[in-house]
Amino acid sequence: MQVESGERRLSIPERGLQSVVDRLEGVISPILWTLGLELVEVVCVGQGPRSVVRVLIDKPGGVTVTDCEQAHKALGPALDVADPFPHAYTLEVSSPGLDRPFKRLQDYQRAIGKQVSLKLRQPLEGQWRVTGQLTHADEQAVVLAVPTGASEPQLLRLELQTIAEARLVVKI
Repeated sequence: MQVESGERRLSIPERGLQSVVDRLEGVISPILWTLGLELVEVVCVGQGPRSVVRVLIDKPGGVTVTDCEQAHKALGPALDVADPFPHAYTLEVSSPGLDRPFKRLQDYQRAIGKQVSLKLRQPLEGQWRVTGQLTHADEQAVVLAVPTGASEPQLLRLELQTIAEARLVVKI
């Protein structure tokens, strides 16, 4: 069991709990698809009547407040029928945020042409983190154009299994 910010994260495989998230994803995903939205993640936190089901959604171009509202209205009745818990819970629908970690190939592909920061599982030339423009992503690897100080950036190909975490670089 992993604890974050004092909350129990039920999306972590634990006896019987992962099946609840799987059941929820099975109900939620097709509904979001009909709304033109993608399911990023379902996270269940808390216990008893203080349980919260967080549904993180996305779409090309980003999620609006209206998208979250529509998803919430569509998911509420469906989850009432699915009845995931024997007690009351709170449903939250939101965007995962710009700086969320990439979890799927789609996340990498959506970021092509943008600046990303990759945290590596092993250092590469003494560096644990590499930042550059993502130029390619497939099931095996990604390619980054990494600035070198020269006129042309260095193209760096990294196997996906060597990447511990990837995020967009968000400039404020």
